[in-house]
Amino acid sequence: MADPKQPENGAVELGTPNASVPTGTMSTRRLRSEDYNDYSSTDVTPEGSPPDGMNGFAHPESYQRFGETNGTTWYQTLIHLLKGNIGTGLLGLPLAVKNAGILLGPLSLLVMGIVAVHCMGILVKCAHHFCNRFQKQFVDYGGAVMYGLEATPSACLRTHAIWGRRVVGLFLIITQLGFCCVYFVFLADNIRQVVSAANGTTNDCSSNRTVVMTPTMDSRLYMLSILPFVVLLTFIQNLKVLSIFSMLANMAMLVSLVVIYQYIVRDIPDPSNLPLAAAWKTYPLFFGTAIFAFEGIGVVLPLENKMKKPRQFPVILYVGMTIVTILYISLSVLGYLRFGADIQGSITLNLPNCWLYQAVKLLFSFGIFFTYAVQFYVPAEIIIPPLVARVSERWGWLVNLLLRMALVCVTCVLAILIPRLDLVISLVGSVSSSALALIFPPLLEIATYYSEGMHPLVIVKDVAISLFGFVGFVVGTYEALVELVAPVATVVNGTTVLVQ
Repeated sequence: MADPKQPENGAVELGTPNASVPTGTMSTRRLRSEDYNDYSSTDVTPEGSPPDGMNGFAHPESYQRFGETNGTTWYQTLIHLLKGNIGTGLLGLPLAVKNAGILLGPLSLLVMGIVAVHCMGILVKCAHHFCNRFQKQFVDYGGAVMYGLEATPSACLRTHAIWGRRVVGLFLIITQLGFCCVYFVFLADNIRQVVSAANGTTNDCSSNRTVVMTPTMDSRLYMLSILPFVVLLTFIQNLKVLSIFSMLANMAMLVSLVVIYQYIVRDIPDPSNLPLAAAWKTYPLFFGTAIFAFEGIGVVLPLENKMKKPRQFPVILYVGMTIVTILYISLSVLGYLRFGADIQGSITLNLPNCWLYQAVKLLFSFGIFFTYAVQFYVPAEIIIPPLVARVSERWGWLVNLLLRMALVCVTCVLAILIPRLDLVISLVGSVSSSALALIFPPLLEIATYYSEGMHPLVIVKDVAISLFGFVGFVVGTYEALVELVAPVATVVNGTTVLVQ
């Protein structure tokens, strides 16, 4: 991703690899590979440079993942890894467990977490292989897939290897814009519920009582009301400014999660009436929501590349994803146990109508609002610059803003067409997250190492994981679309009577 700053002291701006670089500059800026565009993460862009320029990479046996004095520590990397995996998908997991069953759901989450972490490890291993082989300092996800196709015995795949990068880029765009669609629905549903319950909101959070929700606008009208503010937010193109908003969003969501946890662990009813395994027809919806939550594979390579001591990353990856998996399973199980069949697309929609929990909904919505700009930055940087380059410099700024407005409107329209939060999450997870997290990494391992010799069991394992991801992709997408065509009688977060 291009650095928004201008070149200083003779340094070469990212994206102009053929320009000459003075020797003195090499020690202050990290030299990236000529084909690297880091669209995987917006707040973990590597900076700095390896000591002594490229001298340390003269021989493959001397190659190692480089670290920097100004790189991230293990603790900072762990925090970034947690941030990259914890979002709105977490709040939808209690409903996902309902779609799988109180026993089958947590077990499936555990298995999916193990497989997802294994695929992350595969991606890191293949990237190391190509960095070693081509003497590159960094290979991103798309680059790894491209080099993997070039390493296959098939002449056809080698000829069209560039399509590997393009396909990964396409799925990254779909995934990130899908996140943005989810954010629109989440914001509309939560704000709508706060407004509906405003007249009945009290300071008493412990009483069991029936609250009549005041009729208000349709959630789709709330999306249109939010649209102008989101458009203005995406006009901010400076990553440093966005990082401030990202930090505020993270703090808001952390506080909200703590309050949610302390509520759902209290007064859990008898779970004996909850099914151990739900109907298989709803299991694909569980798959889509679960893989949506686990889709943090895009941040793995940038995080590792930015570390002071990259050799520590495998341990950090397994520790971090263990924490994430425990968080996912605990919130999903406790949320389903606490609310049972009444669980909604986001657990925040089940919170009581007292000011404390209404504040939690608004606080989490505040965090999601600013997270939209961070997630939007990724597809915007892929789509907009090539189009702006086609017009004169005089009109470039206007075209840039108009394109940003158009992309935001597209996500808003898609959210309006699918105003059910649970189905949006499941659909995005099934369509794009399954490909990036489950289908591509095992196939990449086969493409990378097949010509060098692979154990048959490793090939069988990789094929099985990819088939699992592909089946989830097809069936999960189909079931989500069926639900959209024939929605249930009661719309999620409808204007109904809620018993707290």
